[in-house]
Amino acid sequence: MLKVGITGGIGSGKSTVTNMLREKDLPIIDADIIAREVLIINPEVLIQIKEEFGYEFFDEEGKLKRKEFGHYIFKNDTRRKKLESIMMPFIISEINHRIKAYEEDKCILCFLDAPTLIENNLHTSMDITILVWVEEEVQIQRIMLRDDLEIDATMDRIRAQMPIDEKKKFADFIIDNGGSAENTKLQLDLIITQLERLNVKT
Repeated sequence: MLKVGITGGIGSGKSTVTNMLREKDLPIIDADIIAREVLIINPEVLIQIKEEFGYEFFDEEGKLKRKEFGHYIFKNDTRRKKLESIMMPFIISEINHRIKAYEEDKCILCFLDAPTLIENNLHTSMDITILVWVEEEVQIQRIMLRDDLEIDATMDRIRAQMPIDEKKKFADFIIDNGGSAENTKLQLDLIITQLERLNVKT
């Protein structure tokens, strides 16, 4: 099975690309979804977050106040790294579990959608890395509109990740997602064709 990592900067439009893959019924592991699920699957993660960052980020039902917590975390690099140190072992374990399940199902391709694929060295366990890229101006506009954020909060989130142009060095394929959806789909289709050929050769 060919393991393909998909990454990009926040607001680059990875969701657009992964939705196109879903329309093709290709297997996708979404690291963001897993990050939310591990809080349910592993209650000890929530306990560690409460102990490290405080109970004020949880509502009366014990659920994480995601937006408030996000503002708090992204304003400080030390806090963000501490949160990652708590959550990433659980996230990576679940990712590996799902990859193994797809391998057992004899899948030809498996895609891992992870915004911090490179930052957390997940790309090293992939066979191929695809970068979904846009110019920073487009990135900023999309985040502000999508998440209803001010410019300062938007920039906090962008700076929390490796610069998107830096990620190009690690990518086997780059999708320019700054144009139309049709153009993005055309680029993706060409990449999938190449991946299928590569899989046959190997």
